[in-house]
Amino acid sequence: MDLHLQNKVIIVTGGAKGIGEGIVNVLAAEGAIPVIVGRNEADNQKVVDEIEAAGQQAFQVVAELTKPEESEKAVSAVLKRYGRIDGVVNNAGVNDGVGLETGNYDAFISSLHKNLVHYYLMVHHALPALKESKGAIVNITSKTADTGQGGTSAYAAANGGRNALTREWAVELLKYGIRVNAIVVAECWTPLYERWIKTLPNPDEKLASIVAHIPLENRMTTAEEIANTTAFLLSDCSSHTTGQLLYVDGGYVHLDRALANAS
Repeated sequence: MDLHLQNKVIIVTGGAKGIGEGIVNVLAAEGAIPVIVGRNEADNQKVVDEIEAAGQQAFQVVAELTKPEESEKAVSAVLKRYGRIDGVVNNAGVNDGVGLETGNYDAFISSLHKNLVHYYLMVHHALPALKESKGAIVNITSKTADTGQGGTSAYAAANGGRNALTREWAVELLKYGIRVNAIVVAECWTPLYERWIKTLPNPDEKLASIVAHIPLENRMTTAEEIANTTAFLLSDCSSHTTGQLLYVDGGYVHLDRALANAS
């Protein structure tokens, strides 16, 4: 399917690793120009170099998104380079384990800056350009807002906020023809996920237990599967889809997990 994304300039925060890198690679393969916004220049550039070596286009902007002013600087850099923005994928964030019992005010607020505030700021500053292009927005969110996890109040709250902003922006931006959707991620295999698993007691057993409870095919979601849905939502092939929370999770959240062991 031709998604008609050729030469579309699409910002992807956290686009140098994991799910973000998967999104960037798929967008580039579709002919878009993904712009990685992330804190580590070397990581950003490595992905850009690989994409360009494959004959595709990409760009990168260094930004520490926990600092509010960096979002505006990043958007300005993209506009200076290309003069347009056709899409924003808010993806950067981390499950940082700021719990209720063990957390505190400063850690909670810091986590919201890592995981939610820049979602708002990136779109706020990109909005004039998105109005001109009738662009699209995709927010990457997590199952923690639906299921809870324990010990991660701030991250769960941030993801609840991401989901709410998706619906709110979809309403506010209807008049501009800007579509806004979210992809809710459950168990997706990334380097960050792998590092987290290795911090647990008996990591191999824990991973096997998680995979056993993913109903569809008893396997982790891949970054490419998240990326494929992201590309679709950014494209005019999803031209009448807005305000939706799409669960690309092998049925993990909404199907009875006992199904995974029923066979």
